[in-house]
Amino acid sequence: MSDQLPLMAHLEELRKRLMISAGAWFVAFLGCYSFAEKLFNYIAAPVKTALPEGHSLVFINATEPFFTYMKLGALAGFLVALPIIFWQVWAFVAPGLYAHEKRFAIPFVLASCLCFGIGTYFGFFFVFPQIFTFLIGFGLDGSLAPMLSMGGYLSFATKLLFAFGMVFELPIIIFFLARMGVVDHKWLAARRKYALVIGFIVGAVLTPPDVFSQTALALPFVILYEVGILVARFFGKKKTGDEFDSDYDDDDEDAEPEEGGAG
Repeated sequence: MSDQLPLMAHLEELRKRLMISAGAWFVAFLGCYSFAEKLFNYIAAPVKTALPEGHSLVFINATEPFFTYMKLGALAGFLVALPIIFWQVWAFVAPGLYAHEKRFAIPFVLASCLCFGIGTYFGFFFVFPQIFTFLIGFGLDGSLAPMLSMGGYLSFATKLLFAFGMVFELPIIIFFLARMGVVDHKWLAARRKYALVIGFIVGAVLTPPDVFSQTALALPFVILYEVGILVARFFGKKKTGDEFDSDYDDDDEDAEPEEGGAG
C-alpha cells in the first residue's frame, strides 16, 4: 500500500495541473470566441489581399462558419492560455529537479512563449503574403477561378503558423540539451550539414509543395541552429577534467583505425 502512495500522489498532482490548464484554456476560449469573427477577418487578410478583385473566401456548407469560428476561438484561447499551460507543465516536473535547475522556471516560460510568438509573427507577416500570392497566382495563370473555403484556409494557416512557431523554439531546445550536457557547441558545429538537410526535410513536410514555402521554413531553421550553437557555447554545461580526458581518449580511439587503414 505504501508503494502505491507516491504513484497516487503523482496522479493527483497531474490531475490538478491538467484541470488548471483546461480551465485556463476554457476561460480564454470563451473570451476569444466572442471576437472570433474579427479574429478571422484579421488572419484572413493575407489571402484576401492575394485574391483577385471581386473574390473572397466562401463556405461550402451551412455549418462551416460556426465550426470555423469555434475552432479559431479554441486555437486563440490556447495561445492566450499558453503561459499558464507552460507554467503547469513546469510545476509538475519541478519537484523532480535540483534546486539550481528550478531557477530556469520563469525564463523557460517567458522564452518559450516569446520564441513561439516571434515564429508565428514571422510566418504571418513575412511569409504568408508571399505564399498566397504565389499559389493563387499560379492557379490564375491556368484561367481558373479561386473559391477558397474559410475552413480550409484556417486549417492551412494553423498548420503553417504552428510549424513556424515550433521551428523558432529550436534555440530553447538546444539550450536545455546543452545545460543537461547532452550536446555541446562542438558537437552541434560538426553536424551543420545534417541540420541543413533536416531543415529542408522539415520544410518539405510541413509546408505546401512549392520551393518558396519550403525555403521560407528551412532558412530560419538553419539560422536558428547557428544561434543554438552560440547558445550552447555560452550557456552549455561546463565539462570537468575527467570529461575532457574521456573525450580525448574517444578521439584517439576513432583516429587509430584510420591510421591503420592508411598504413
